[in-house]
Amino acid sequence: MFLTITTTGTAENPATDLGFLLHKHPDRVRVENQSHGTAHVFYPEATAERCTAALLLEVDPVALVRRGQGKGRGGAPDAALAQYVNDRPYAASSLLAVALSGVFRTALKGQCVLRPELPEQARPLRIEIPVLPARGGAELVHRLFGPLGWDLVQAEAVPLDEQFPEWGDSRYVRLVLEGELRLADALRQLYVLLPVLDDSKHYWIAPDEVDKLLRAGDGWLAAHPENGLISSRYLARHKRLTQDAIERLELVRLAEADGSEVEEIDNAVDETRDTEERPVPLAVQRREAILAALRSAGAARVLDLGCGQGQLVQALFKDVSFTEIVGMDVSVRALNIAAKRLRLERMGERQSARVTLLQGSLAYTDKRLAGYDAAVLSEVIEHLDLERLPALEYAVFGSARPRTVLVTTPNVEYNVRWETLPAGHVRHGDHRFEWTREEFRAWAGQVAQRHGYGVAYVPIGDDDPEVGPPTQMAVFTQTDTTDTTDTPKEGEAA
Repeated sequence: MFLTITTTGTAENPATDLGFLLHKHPDRVRVENQSHGTAHVFYPEATAERCTAALLLEVDPVALVRRGQGKGRGGAPDAALAQYVNDRPYAASSLLAVALSGVFRTALKGQCVLRPELPEQARPLRIEIPVLPARGGAELVHRLFGPLGWDLVQAEAVPLDEQFPEWGDSRYVRLVLEGELRLADALRQLYVLLPVLDDSKHYWIAPDEVDKLLRAGDGWLAAHPENGLISSRYLARHKRLTQDAIERLELVRLAEADGSEVEEIDNAVDETRDTEERPVPLAVQRREAILAALRSAGAARVLDLGCGQGQLVQALFKDVSFTEIVGMDVSVRALNIAAKRLRLERMGERQSARVTLLQGSLAYTDKRLAGYDAAVLSEVIEHLDLERLPALEYAVFGSARPRTVLVTTPNVEYNVRWETLPAGHVRHGDHRFEWTREEFRAWAGQVAQRHGYGVAYVPIGDDDPEVGPPTQMAVFTQTDTTDTTDTPKEGEAA
């Protein structure tokens, strides 16, 4: 198997910066052992104007069979023979994807210790794979790589035998990608899409493959028009895991949707002249109300569920009365931004021990969330389809069961007061619903009754005598430590 990555540069920005990004020196050949063979990294050319890094993977078919855990045994004779006579040593597949993740592990993460500014820079890239299985042909290759920002996606069919053109084309293509992308993005795309195009994996699929898929697909997979097909093939068509991946990708898409509309509404000051005192933004008022409620409840260990980019986590961290703070979100990108906002990498050991950021979905129970004093769901529930609310309800109130739960959500009645919001529109394009005060209280009351909580309601923002406050908050306090709901089977969605 063979793959090359080429970039161009200038004297000021030399192409040999590729060596820093890949953590492989252009003047040396790097050899790394893999469980199924040997990977070689070398540079056929390395000048300031043009630099090419090559990954050559030598596959040991016998080692591959020995690690196959009995695949093909007990079947037809041709199945047993296929373990030794196949295209694995020559055609790019999940074997090459695994080699990419091992050999270029740091580059995939977008890290470069010596030149930390380089991974964030888009640069001209040309990637070539001479033999790539494509079950779906060139058309599928374009469907998969086309939406990802490449200027050129070329998939040239490889003939079965050049000496006998009448035999037609094989299922292999020669792939060429050209465009200006971050190297980490390009490598993560290849890591996912190589086994997808081959429609096969050389190892057993376990539940943690969903997490691998979401990590590698961060920033591009949720919005990809073929994310269902990609998930299915990457997970070897495992139905339950594929459904899990698709549901989590939908939550990622909602979490990463453009938030400009809600920020404009939350911080609207259009009616205030520059000479007048500016009002406190609603987002700030909401955080202050949440902090006050947590202090009143005596909470020290707090969960911020759907923490987004970490604004509330940061506010909690500034108050030393909160001794343990956990922020959880489905979006890896949002968590990365939260980590940068908090400057976790610069904190001392004692300080950093107070904060934990977790990737996870509120559509599923999570044992990591049990045993906390309080949980906050700030502007979260309205981003879920109504039929998904029971799953969230059980995950938080039935499984995690913190002593106090705070839930904030927009009050749709107040929308008429926003002059910038057209009539009939919700505050954010991804809001699945916005409730009246009566609707919110009906839902909260039923949740409290089902799970042994009492509930009180707190207005946030200007409490208009006609339409109420812009944000409504429910404060749930545990009154019954016995959960009366049916417990879902382990591993199933709530």
